[in-house]
Amino acid sequence: MKLPPTRWIDTHCHLDAPEFSEVNRPGAAVIRAQAATKGVAFCVIPAVSVANFSAVRTLAHALGDCYCLGIHPLYVPQACESDLEQLDVQLATHQHDARLVAVGEIGLDFFVPALCAPALRDKQEHFYREQLRLARRYELPVVLHVRRSADRLLKYLRELSGGSTGVPWRGIAHAFNGSEVQAREFVSLGFKLGFGGAVTYERALQLRRLVQVLPLAALVLETDAPDIPPHWLYTTAEQRHAGAAPLPNTPGELPRIAAAVAALRSISVEALAQATTCNAGQALPRLGALLV
Repeated sequence: MKLPPTRWIDTHCHLDAPEFSEVNRPGAAVIRAQAATKGVAFCVIPAVSVANFSAVRTLAHALGDCYCLGIHPLYVPQACESDLEQLDVQLATHQHDARLVAVGEIGLDFFVPALCAPALRDKQEHFYREQLRLARRYELPVVLHVRRSADRLLKYLRELSGGSTGVPWRGIAHAFNGSEVQAREFVSLGFKLGFGGAVTYERALQLRRLVQVLPLAALVLETDAPDIPPHWLYTTAEQRHAGAAPLPNTPGELPRIAAAVAALRSISVEALAQATTCNAGQALPRLGALLV
């Protein structure tokens, strides 16, 4: 599949976030149009809870993008079994929607102290396993939240690997921040690894090394907008205390983030664009079909 050399895919972008509402700031449509002028061909908009399933689907269709449906681990404390049932219903209802590309954002978060309490760890793992099973049922990839939880995520992926169909996993380990050994294990299971603004910080030595040593075929790009700003958008605590408003990350920052990744790998921006766009299509086959 030959692709234009500067065609970018933002594989993780929360365009439904309050930061992109139209109250006192450009709305999602304006932000998205600005990104398009910089070559961002598609954004993947993941859900985080049942409450925003409709919003991400509506936005994806209105903006010509893609979406995922899932329950984020940070939202698991408030979730209940009926939310999993509702996810099942929504996946069944929209299973033929070409813009529904994955189950996500799902996963485990063992960074937030409150989520590490035994009861919430167990609940997170239950929701993660059940959502993996739904992904298998509807033959969809998964978009994973990985935060001090890579080994546990891998454990359940291995246990459910293949399922009844024998089909390997597909998907993206979003904002990957694990070790090289963990990275290669995700790749061996069929995943691509998402890298974004964090790699632009010189102090992020491990991430920058991973971007250099992992196979190019393993990488996809993301912004996680409005979160994880690249270094040029970061405001210090002192600046915020002095009244400086933090600048939200947007999908329009992706080409500049990509330039940092290309420099780390000592390849051209055009080569990175072509490779990561192909990789995104492999990770999310319905997105790949839209790229043709």
